[in-house]
Amino acid sequence: MSYLLINFYFTRIQSNKAAILALTMNRVGDYGLSIAFFALFAVFGSLNFSTIYSLAPYINETAMTIIALLLLTGAAAKSSQLGLHS
Repeated sequence: MSYLLINFYFTRIQSNKAAILALTMNRVGDYGLSIAFFALFAVFGSLNFSTIYSLAPYINETAMTIIALLLLTGAAAKSSQLGLHS
C-alpha cells in the first residue's frame, strides 16, 4: 500500500525510486519477522507468549539473542526506523 501512496505521481522519477525503496524496506521487515517467527516456533514449538515466557529460562542464550535481533530488525524495517527509512 505504501508503494501506491508514494508512487501516486507515477510520471516523476524520484517518486518511482522512493516507492521502490519503500517496497524494498517493507520486504526486509517481512523477511526479518518471518524468520524470527519460524525460529520461535522451531525453538519453542509454539508462538504463544505464555509458553515462550515459561520456557525462556531453559533455552540457549545465543538462540534467544538471534531471535530478539531478528524481531528487532523486522519491526524496525516495518516502521522505518534506525536507519532503515527512505
